[in-house]
Amino acid sequence: MKAKKSPLEFLVFLVASGLLTSVLPAAVLAQAPFFQGKTITIIHGRQPGGAGDMRVKAMIPFMQKHIPGNPTIISEYMPGGGGRKAANHIYTAVKPDGLTIGNLGAGFLSNAVLGASGVQYDIDRFTYLGSPYSATHYVFMTRRELKLDSLEKLRSTARMRIGGQSVGHTIYIVGRLFAWLIGVKEPKFVTGYSGAEMDVALMQGELDGRATTADWLVHRNREWIEKRLVDFHAIFEIPKGDKHPQFSFLPEIETFAKSEKQCKMLAMQRGLRLAGSPFILPPGVPKEQVEILQEAMRKALKDPGFPAEYKKLTGDDPTPLLPEANEKAVRDIPRDPEIIELFKKLVGTDPLPTG
Repeated sequence: MKAKKSPLEFLVFLVASGLLTSVLPAAVLAQAPFFQGKTITIIHGRQPGGAGDMRVKAMIPFMQKHIPGNPTIISEYMPGGGGRKAANHIYTAVKPDGLTIGNLGAGFLSNAVLGASGVQYDIDRFTYLGSPYSATHYVFMTRRELKLDSLEKLRSTARMRIGGQSVGHTIYIVGRLFAWLIGVKEPKFVTGYSGAEMDVALMQGELDGRATTADWLVHRNREWIEKRLVDFHAIFEIPKGDKHPQFSFLPEIETFAKSEKQCKMLAMQRGLRLAGSPFILPPGVPKEQVEILQEAMRKALKDPGFPAEYKKLTGDDPTPLLPEANEKAVRDIPRDPEIIELFKKLVGTDPLPTG
């Protein structure tokens, strides 16, 4: 026969039970992953639909898979100033809780290194989570109707309209580098397009030429190559010597350089581009959240399924930078004051440098 509890024993039992009931849910809650049930917002420094957007779309399912708690991940687009607008927002206005991540092209780095007006951020204070690619190839092309099928014809054509997204955007910078080193006569640079809009403008004759990434062109506009709708003039290899299988016949941009300064300018742009299209966190995110996200990015970039998804969406093979390599690439960007001053003339709205 079970002994009957005394009133005192029964009271102790009730108190203990109450304490357990109130304490246990908090303990269980404390063990739940920080990101469980939460939403992470990725702020893009671009418009939707282009190559950069597709790179992020390829990453998202693998980020969700490898962040403990499998949070929802959504995208927000904030184009402007070659990534400057988004970078300023992330640096100055975003709550540093790990729930907002930036993804920006190399333009936000060049804006900072060059001391562009309106930059309110310090690239050395962001936390870098990694990038799905660093190596890349840019090609320079013109509409076939112009019949500029040689460098001589290209150089003799004045006032060519060359497209770009915005002043400071990587495609704008690379387009100006091509025009400058090849020797295009008095080119006119037209901005305000998304990548997709620029393609349409080129085919409709609103633009005469543009720079673009080689793999994105093959993936999205293969018919331009197959139907010979454009003429190709040169390629920019990053890193130098990394040949593209479809465009290895094109002269590399550095073959047009005529001075040590011009070579250093190309080295600076290569350094900026080798930093990739990084995922970043604002300063002040707690170390625990930083470590969780960096480890998730390592796993996502190494996930066996990632290369195929990336190739499907971008037409390119990933060339990932893990967090530590991404941070080092930013730290190693050339910052020679003399070259910075020359580079400023190239990437702004002034006429192209003369030497």
